[in-house]
Amino acid sequence: MISSSVLSISRKNFTRFVQTTATNTVILKALSLKEPKHDWTRAELTSIYESSLLELVHNAQLQHRKFHQPNKVQMCTLMSIKTGGCTEDCRYCAQASSNHTGIEAEKLVDVKKVVAQAKEAKEHGSTRFCLGAAWRDMNGRKSALRKISDMVSQVNELGLETCVTLGMINEEQSKQLGEAGLTAYNHNIDTSREHYKKVITSRTYDDRLKTIGNVQKSGVKVCSGGILGLGESADDRVGFLETLTNMNPHPDSVPINRLVPIKGTQIVEDLAKSKVKKLTFEDILRTIATARITMPHSIIRLAAGRYTMKEYEQIMCFMAGCNSIFSGKKMLTTLCNGWEEDKAMLAKWGLTVLEPFEQNLIKPDEE
Repeated sequence: MISSSVLSISRKNFTRFVQTTATNTVILKALSLKEPKHDWTRAELTSIYESSLLELVHNAQLQHRKFHQPNKVQMCTLMSIKTGGCTEDCRYCAQASSNHTGIEAEKLVDVKKVVAQAKEAKEHGSTRFCLGAAWRDMNGRKSALRKISDMVSQVNELGLETCVTLGMINEEQSKQLGEAGLTAYNHNIDTSREHYKKVITSRTYDDRLKTIGNVQKSGVKVCSGGILGLGESADDRVGFLETLTNMNPHPDSVPINRLVPIKGTQIVEDLAKSKVKKLTFEDILRTIATARITMPHSIIRLAAGRYTMKEYEQIMCFMAGCNSIFSGKKMLTTLCNGWEEDKAMLAKWGLTVLEPFEQNLIKPDEE
């Protein structure tokens, strides 16, 4: 007679076997694709996200090497061209007027200042120069849009890629930026649809998706990702990836930010009261690896909060499929790893900086 304890262990082992087999099937299917899949289900994404961590990173690296040059990393620099005074109520943002961080509203900077900083970034090895303005949208800002278009044109003339983030824009505004030579437009979805309303109420999740749609229609590339550490659950991180992986096409680049809690922002108080497990490095690694497996063509950027990571953690992110970083003086209002520090780290690990407009993406049959 088989004891109840032995039967219980057998059942557990069988359940684990079934779950592992199902996960392997989903991942093997993802690795066998020659083109991105755009109908990922929450169950499929959860299966990948929750798989054995070593296997998850290994499979993400296989996918990365299938579609990208494995030793190439794009170095980007971000400049705030209009700081503070934003009317949005994002609970994490130091520039939202609803928060009390001591950051004063400033006017749009001069074009010459942008060009000077872009030149400095290029001299230090950055190949994409990004411009961020603390605005809700571009409605009624025709003069500012013309000035920003000029910034884009002049930065492009330096031989750099350009990206801007200006809040919500319509298709015509996006076309104007595209005609000026804009490489990509950044508009993050931040988190899952379910968790979003706990973080922002001044614009909806669908407002964000509409802006992304407007950019796609205009022909400008989309840069869209989010922030980890907003008090979200693991299921929210999967939900965040579900939104991105079901876009067609996938975002050209996916920035993964680690929240830097800033004194005076409402998110600091929210996190102190939250009963959700605090974000760990493992959570970040799982998110990046799952993104790489399911969005094989996208550039995955390790963005804000990277300076809080140890070197080996950053390298683990590269192993999981990350192939871009932000480097320079600041990430808008937070700290950023320096150019020389980053170049030394990349060289140490045998990584090189991607040239401006260099095609990182490769086709499987070109291997």
